[in-house]
Amino acid sequence: MYYLLRDVLFRFPPEQVHGFSMRILHTACSLPPLKKMIKKSFTIDHPSLEKEVLGLKFKNPVGLGAGFDKNALYLNELEALGFGFVEIGTVTPKAQPGNEQPRLFRLPQDKALINRMGFNNEGVEFARKQLDRWHQKDKSNLSSRMIIGGNIGKNKITPNEDAWKDYVTCFDSLFEVVDYFVVNVSSPNTPGLRELQEKGSLRKIFSELRNLNQGKPHPKPLLLKIAPDLTQEQLDDIIELSMEIKLDGLVATNTTIGRNGLITSVDRVESIGNGGLSGKPLTTKSTEIVRYLSHQTNHSIPIIASGGIFTGVDAREKLESGASLVQVWTGFIYEGPAIVKNICRQLIS
Repeated sequence: MYYLLRDVLFRFPPEQVHGFSMRILHTACSLPPLKKMIKKSFTIDHPSLEKEVLGLKFKNPVGLGAGFDKNALYLNELEALGFGFVEIGTVTPKAQPGNEQPRLFRLPQDKALINRMGFNNEGVEFARKQLDRWHQKDKSNLSSRMIIGGNIGKNKITPNEDAWKDYVTCFDSLFEVVDYFVVNVSSPNTPGLRELQEKGSLRKIFSELRNLNQGKPHPKPLLLKIAPDLTQEQLDDIIELSMEIKLDGLVATNTTIGRNGLITSVDRVESIGNGGLSGKPLTTKSTEIVRYLSHQTNHSIPIIASGGIFTGVDAREKLESGASLVQVWTGFIYEGPAIVKNICRQLIS
């Protein structure tokens, strides 16, 4: 049924469809009987799915990656669809519109997307208020509530030498309302951002965040999200730095700037232009990076795997390669609202 609906929706611009679909789900979940029905239809609870990672208890290992719910608007709805955790953002200190539209493109033949969104979001204070509201509604259900990650970035106008200040601002604002943080320096859609993946820049950002974090009564896990386009030398630098600063975890990986092996015609891909590629073409590369990171760190640093996860088979491959948790994004678009249920069912079978 979903695939028939998807074929209709795919006739319309992706951003419009995203907004339309989430508004429909929001309306449905605002009615308690409908929300209960949706939750019953799309949620699987099983003891074997529960995971304790980063000092946090996840009801299942399947999360939604950053970029889907940038402003923490749909947590109630995403929890009803069975997600074990959701990463909001990427959030920046000040609101920014992102890049000009169109900036999100489907490649159906490849089960892929290309995006150049550019950290469009309403700013960190807006996200904090949304999260405050969600926590107020959820006070009676603390033992089983969905884990929330805060994916933080820098504003486009902030020079790289001052980038650490933006990460500190976001960290301070979100500290009380998220369960863990992910530092995003790997999006290809903010000019110069990936330069912050160099060891010196990362050391500055994380030293400032760690100092703040350690001053808190209950510090939050700090993770780094990396690109799939790093060389082995760059990966080794990140591993070395991760061990040096006692990083709590890694998210592997973000989207790729590569275009190798696509079925979609070269003309079509070139007409789309710049942006990060996600989905099935990233499956193998992201798995290889997860396996390398896990092996080189002797499984000592938790890894959240992201990239080309559509099925339980994909998720199991990531977990067996050394990941502790997995995130979907493009797979959610192609597989629909039952993706978490389907993955969880396959993981327990």
